[in-house]
Amino acid sequence: MEQIPILYSFRRCPYAMRARLALYGCQIKCELREVVLRDKPNEMIKISPKATVPVLLTPSGQVVDESYDIILWAIEQNDVQNWRKDLDKLKDLIKVTDFEFKPHLDKYKYSSRFPQLTKADYQNNAKFYLDYLESILKNHSFLSGNQQSITDLAVFPFVRQFANVDKPYFDDLPYSHLQSWLEHHTKSDLFQNIMKKYDPWTPQQEKIFFP
Repeated sequence: MEQIPILYSFRRCPYAMRARLALYGCQIKCELREVVLRDKPNEMIKISPKATVPVLLTPSGQVVDESYDIILWAIEQNDVQNWRKDLDKLKDLIKVTDFEFKPHLDKYKYSSRFPQLTKADYQNNAKFYLDYLESILKNHSFLSGNQQSITDLAVFPFVRQFANVDKPYFDDLPYSHLQSWLEHHTKSDLFQNIMKKYDPWTPQQEKIFFP
């Protein structure tokens, strides 16, 4: 019987989107297990006690439970897109995305939970990142050059999350290149394919394969 990876995922999580985009782009077939975050399956917690998605269980039994590491694993298996050349750029940008931008994004999205500052303050605190991406996209169409790469796929779910907190506000910002770049990705067939809805996984259900 064919041995394939198992991916624990949550449809709307940008980290899980990042993992699914990488696996899809590298043409790696997985068993997809959709997770309900308020009721995480014991099977996932057993292999990854930190209990956050995504979690990839490889055919060799290796547990990969960081989205960046899933990207690296996927590229190592089947780099059909020639993404390896973009890994240095990707590593640098993910550091900014995950450790500098994402904390501000979370406070902006859930501003009522963080009354220390106003929602507008959290908006402004995150704009350094939008400025940075806009400055890159003024010079070429994508974040690593004039072709889409894993760099774009790893980042745009987080920009999408920011934009969706207050879409009219985002659309009025002076970031025409960033806005066009985001629209390109959110309307792409690739994104639509990784955003299909699935019922929450249970051990009794038939296997769901992705992509």
